[in-house]
Amino acid sequence: MSFAKEPLTIVLCLDHAFVSGGQAKVAFDSAIGLKQEGHRPIVFAAAGPVDERLTAAGVEVVCLGQSDLLGNPSRVAAAVQGTWNKPAAEALARLLSGLPPERTIVHVHGWAKALSPSIAVPIARSGLPAVYTIHEYFLFCPNGGFYNYQRGHTCPLEPLSAACWATHCDSQNYPRKLWRNARLTLARDVAHLPEAFSDYIAISKFQLDVVGRRLAPGTRTHLISNPIDVPDLGPKASPAEGDVIFVGRISAEKGPFLFAEAARRASIIPTYIGDGPAAADLRARYPEARLLGWQSGLLVREAIRAARALVFPSLWYEGQPLTVLEAKGLGTPVIVADGCAGREEIEDGVSGLWFKAGDADSLATAISAVRDDALVSRLSPAAYADFWSDPPTLRRHVERITAVYSSMLGGNSAHRRVTALQQAAE
Repeated sequence: MSFAKEPLTIVLCLDHAFVSGGQAKVAFDSAIGLKQEGHRPIVFAAAGPVDERLTAAGVEVVCLGQSDLLGNPSRVAAAVQGTWNKPAAEALARLLSGLPPERTIVHVHGWAKALSPSIAVPIARSGLPAVYTIHEYFLFCPNGGFYNYQRGHTCPLEPLSAACWATHCDSQNYPRKLWRNARLTLARDVAHLPEAFSDYIAISKFQLDVVGRRLAPGTRTHLISNPIDVPDLGPKASPAEGDVIFVGRISAEKGPFLFAEAARRASIIPTYIGDGPAAADLRARYPEARLLGWQSGLLVREAIRAARALVFPSLWYEGQPLTVLEAKGLGTPVIVADGCAGREEIEDGVSGLWFKAGDADSLATAISAVRDDALVSRLSPAAYADFWSDPPTLRRHVERITAVYSSMLGGNSAHRRVTALQQAAE
């Protein structure tokens, strides 16, 4: 029997039924690609509305119509939901109980913003093989990023250690940090959410370096790039033109202030495409900066294509920055922090430049370097060629992810399912 040639049923679990960020976009792209290949993807989400692309593609959606934690008008209700979303667990149990066990996979993309650790129980009790994609780090770190938002640097502390409990690292307040610590303790020690998955998908090797030692012995890991939707426009005709730009959410951990300071030292005007909670502060502290706000996908693509270079100054680990890959595919070299996963996609001095993470002088030096037309004219075609030598298209993503599904159905992961089932029943 060939698993690859027979339709699979895949339940994709995540917090939102709409595109709320890269996590949801990847899950929906994957669902649509699986549907196009003849499989039966079912998106299971807590918060709506339902994305129109899913409806248009004929993808089944089970949306509970709940609020996510930030959107819930009641802090108490949000805290209860985020700790243990009983309605979500019950709805997922009903869904899984009606699916063919020999052809069904559970694939979790996210749980921390609406679904809660409660989903571990129905997954384990179903006995179905389950896989988790590491988009962020909420399964391993209370605030999801191994990042101290109060001090603005990555966090070296062991999650849930005494030092972790004593440290205020949350982006908002210390009580929320304590609640998140309690939630992760519940997820790990009561719900046994990490053990609900026999397999984990990482989207970069960098991630495996970060979380590999935190996975249970015997866990299988797979490296599969996110699908990147970028047209092949060919090498740039005039690569040494345009601005040096930042694209993405303007929040402190993404490094927008670092870019602004480095740009000032390099005597250039920084350009930002995006918005976020730090935008007003950025505008006040660096009035010379050009903040263009969020743009349509087409305009963002045009801006990246027209840029001399893209700066990716993120201060936290990241997972697999889609913008870095998009820039490469469009022939735009990237200046990337060496302390984040984006560095994996850039060969220093070949398809872009690395700089020392968090160091404004190092970034300023890199920005000054790309003012050299000859250097940019060399980096640009190399970035383009590197991307298109093995492009992470949706079709390739679906091929690779269905191979993982098939190996789970045909492999020996039963002992993990039995263990998780026993734990969930206790």
